[in-house]
Amino acid sequence: MSTSKYRIGIVFGTRPEAIKMAPLVQKFQQNCNYETRVILTGQHREMVEQVMELFDIKADRNLEIMQHQQTLTDITYRSLQGLGNIFEQIQPDMVLVQGDTTTAFAAALAAFYQKIPIGHVEAGLRTDDLFNPYPEEANRRLISQLSRLNFAPTEKAVENLIKSGVVGEIYQTGNTVIDALLSVAKTQPKLDIPNLNLEENRLILATVHRRENWGEPLEGIAEGFLKTLDQYHDTIILLPLHRNPTVREPLQAMLGGHPRVILTEPLDYTQLVAAIADAYLVLTDSGGLQEEAPSLGKPVLVLRKTTERPEAIAAGTAKLIGTDPEDILRATSELLGDREAYQKMATAINPFGDGHAASRIMEHIDEYFKLV
Repeated sequence: MSTSKYRIGIVFGTRPEAIKMAPLVQKFQQNCNYETRVILTGQHREMVEQVMELFDIKADRNLEIMQHQQTLTDITYRSLQGLGNIFEQIQPDMVLVQGDTTTAFAAALAAFYQKIPIGHVEAGLRTDDLFNPYPEEANRRLISQLSRLNFAPTEKAVENLIKSGVVGEIYQTGNTVIDALLSVAKTQPKLDIPNLNLEENRLILATVHRRENWGEPLEGIAEGFLKTLDQYHDTIILLPLHRNPTVREPLQAMLGGHPRVILTEPLDYTQLVAAIADAYLVLTDSGGLQEEAPSLGKPVLVLRKTTERPEAIAAGTAKLIGTDPEDILRATSELLGDREAYQKMATAINPFGDGHAASRIMEHIDEYFKLV
């Protein structure tokens, strides 16, 4: 067995990436075979810092690229240039990226330009529509073509990678988001939201932020929420607002005055896990929540036309409902009014992992460096 240490660059820039990479960072930092470098782009700022503190992770480098009203071009350009310089300086033996963000794409491209092997965590998700979700579908496809090691969460993701003709190795590992979720859920966090009466009301946790839902779809979602509240007087909607004013301001205008809508700032991850645990159901356009909520037995209604997680739909843990107000009312009514339909979704088996994905990924990286 080699006694040299391999230097691993772990790159992320958004809160979802930070959550999903945290279990891996911890594994590598505990392994004497590796020298770990955590590199942030700063695509998100405060929300990433919350996760870093929760999982006791320190950044070795931070590009701090975040600017007001930054475009995809801005993020890509500044990340690519900054990461290229960092990779030249630290000379990693492998770069790990997660998912489908602009940070992940820029990091993979920067590593590829320096012929550094890339490990892609959460590889193989597909909707087969390049503009839905946008730009994520293109990002993850491009990363897959550059990666030496592809860590797919599910059997379906493995099949997608094979069909894509990737040249790297493919491994089914589960998703590290389940590792992170279960580690926090074990602490049984309490939801700290004023005026939230869960003894007399059922809680609907809602999140909305997707670029393809900006504008008219967002208005349809808000109207659907109002219709649901009008029909079910024992429900409360908890809606943490995204920081982007394009999302925040329309939701504040349409929902801010309703007595059973609680608008908050983004929840830190501990509070998000507590909210999932306390929720009756989840309404979201998020990708991660489609995986997280079923692990705690909560049905998910997906506010999108497509999903890169069709395994959730097939397993019955989630249902695609789109953004039309009547469709939202119809889907929420089925779960709020039909106990059998609710139980069927709540007890379906989550296909995204068992909480040991990070360990499997490390084993495959050990194999790559011939450490086992």
